[in-house]
Amino acid sequence: MAPTDDFVNIWGPGDVASGNNDFHRLWSADVASGTHPQPALQAANALRKIYPDHSLVMTQHNILNFPLLVSTPLPNAPLVASLEVRPTARTADGVTGILAPIIEFGAFQAAWDRYDFIIYVISWKQGFGTYTLYIVLHQGPEEASRSLILSSGLFNQTLHEEVWVYNQGFWSKDHPLWLDIQKADWKDVILSDDFKKTLQKDIYGFFKSEPIYKELAIPWKRGIIMHGPPGNGKTISIKVIMKTCDALGFAPLYVKSFQSYKGEEGAMQDVFDKARQMSPCVVVLEDLDALITDRNRSFFLNQLDGLQGNDGLLVIGTTNHFERLDPGLSTRPSRFDRKYLFDDPNRDERALYAKYWQEKLKTNDGIEYPDALVEEVADKTEQFSFAYLKEAFVSCLVTLAGWEGDDKPTFGNALKAQIKTLRKQLDKMPLAAKRVDFRPLFDTLAEARSPPMSPQSPPGERDFRVLLDRLASERQRGSSMDMRALGERIEALVAEAQRALSERELVAVVAPSTT
Repeated sequence: MAPTDDFVNIWGPGDVASGNNDFHRLWSADVASGTHPQPALQAANALRKIYPDHSLVMTQHNILNFPLLVSTPLPNAPLVASLEVRPTARTADGVTGILAPIIEFGAFQAAWDRYDFIIYVISWKQGFGTYTLYIVLHQGPEEASRSLILSSGLFNQTLHEEVWVYNQGFWSKDHPLWLDIQKADWKDVILSDDFKKTLQKDIYGFFKSEPIYKELAIPWKRGIIMHGPPGNGKTISIKVIMKTCDALGFAPLYVKSFQSYKGEEGAMQDVFDKARQMSPCVVVLEDLDALITDRNRSFFLNQLDGLQGNDGLLVIGTTNHFERLDPGLSTRPSRFDRKYLFDDPNRDERALYAKYWQEKLKTNDGIEYPDALVEEVADKTEQFSFAYLKEAFVSCLVTLAGWEGDDKPTFGNALKAQIKTLRKQLDKMPLAAKRVDFRPLFDTLAEARSPPMSPQSPPGERDFRVLLDRLASERQRGSSMDMRALGERIEALVAEAQRALSERELVAVVAPSTT
């Protein structure tokens, strides 16, 4: 076998600190008649020449924001930065923003743990955005630099008085939201004791029950839907759950929207990937009926209950329109297996809310709030949601605080006047927006004597509920003839119910539309 010829380097030595690797010389030095545009390689080559006894590690992670890293600009290197105005909350001195530097070029001497570093920051335009590179130099093995980057990254992925929020395709840590939920407390959630205790047991008992799930060989996950008309405690309950679970070590993840540059399915993948990474945790999906649509429902259900495991995930969805949810969400077991109705408060709950305010105002010497007023408020606020009740108290107190003159009303009179105003607003609401309680009507219809049955009417269709069920089924099948017959039957029963309830001063009953 003939001896092989020695390899000949035809590219020339080049002025690159790259050892004897000829491909590296080709890639990072002159190619053809122009310079190859690789700023990262050019920067690394230049820094290796300047700091030959330092190890070099590059990262896109902003390690300068690591609180445990102490850094200061190198005295002999320029700091080039553009300034950005970032708005903040208004303060007592009127300041509503700060100037934040965006580093274009900088060099820093830094210290972390027992190590010293030199860190260069460079940025350049790339594509439609800006690429920023952090180059860490250490006089010794590169393990120290790698440990710094890892520690900084882990710190960045850990919550520090923050809540993970997903919006517009990105996860971010929200400190103001964390501060807001700290104000919530179970004592501010005005619900019956049984309802509240059952909800708390489902929430906190889930995280304690992992061994039981494992022993029974069933997936350790739970889904809860909170539904009901707006203003009845869903949001404050969510805040308390997020606050208390965070205190117990179960991170809250709040999803604002699945709208994203990567599409809704890509956003859902992001959300569930993050949740599985943070497990055990709480995933909050507010306004579930708006988040999940016909377009994305299939993918969402696959993420929620597909092949991939969701151990340790407590998914809580809220909606004001439970009836709009697909049955795959609202009724299918193993997805959302707990449903809690936050309905308009009954009289006992309204009295409980009035007592809550009585307790809050008991230290105010300028307000007289006797027990009799508690009962009067409960009687006068039928069909009020908790939001309406809160509005009555808050508006009353604001009115009294700003009152000028000697004719200032008492707290009781001002509160009753505000309730009267809100009652007028409630009465003027469109019928479609009102929540009419048809339960007394249903009971009367079930007991009422039916008009003579037509030959076409199947036996046993005197009950209004049965007819409504059939009407819904016929509507899904699009059978206009059957729907018309059922509609006529319902109108006949409603007419009889009106007569039966006339002694109860029923003013009007609106029959379901048959169109």
